[in-house]
Order: sequence, then structure tokens, then C-alpha cells
Amino acid sequence: MILLFGLFLVIGSIACKTDEPTIASPNLENNNENTIDTMSNRLKIKIGSKTFHAMLLDNATVTAFKARLPLTISMSELNGNEKLYNFPANLPTNASNPGTINTGDLMIYSSNVLVLFYKSFATSYSYTRLGRIADPSGLEAALAASAAGAGNVTVTFELE
Repeated sequence: MILLFGLFLVIGSIACKTDEPTIASPNLENNNENTIDTMSNRLKIKIGSKTFHAMLLDNATVTAFKARLPLTISMSELNGNEKLYNFPANLPTNASNPGTINTGDLMIYSSNVLVLFYKSFATSYSYTRLGRIADPSGLEAALAASAAGAGNVTVTFELE
């Protein structure tokens, strides 16, 4: 029985061995270029030559979102007040109606649509909040300046 247990441990350790870099801390990840603090809730949003800084909330949706960072995506125009991107897979959500959308809000609609709002307005739809740009002044202008074609814009999200 002891011999069988020892054999199980040896096989288990071989099966778990990967070529991935060792993570020195549970709060740090190494993406082979930079060490990223995955506990950070500070987000950089780059649109063209302009960078905005956002604070993320602390929830399961944000954790799933942060696992996808850094992320450079083409966001589509919708309704003259928001840019959106469809993730290929769902994120965990806990949607509620915020009543009012504020300029700079970053949210998930349904379970896979990332939405960055560049205008404030009342809404009857439900979203899961990710966070908000601290100072959204110039956001609409940055999106308009970087927009191509039907209003699509390339946006980069990365943790600070």
C-alpha cells in the first residue's frame, strides 16, 4: 500500500510538471515580458494616443476580466453612447439595473459583452459593473479621433 501511494505521488508530480514560469507570489503573474500584479484594481485604457485610468471593483466578473488582460480589441459603436466587444466566452455575472449610466463606466452586458460608455444616460437595462474611468473628460473625443469606418475603435486594457 505504501509503495502504491509513493508511485502515485511520483506519477502525480510528473503529470503536473509544465514549462510555464514559476509564479513567485500568488498575486503576481509573469507573461514573459512583464510581471503583473493581478491583485491590482487599477486599469489603464489606451485609446489612440490617450490613456485613461480606471478603478476596477472587486467581484468575480472583474477577476475573470483581469484574467484576460492585457487585451487589445476592436470595439464596435452602439447607440451613439457606447463601444462594445463580444467576448468569445461568458464571464460570471451578477447583473442589476444601475438606473443611470455614467460616462466612463465599464460594464458587462448579458454575460459576454464588454461595454465602455462615453455618454451618461438613464437606462432600463441590467449590467454587471467592472469599474469606472476616474477622469473620463476627453473620452468621447479620444474615441471619435481613433474611430475608423463604422465607428470601430482599437482599445487596449491592461493592469497598472
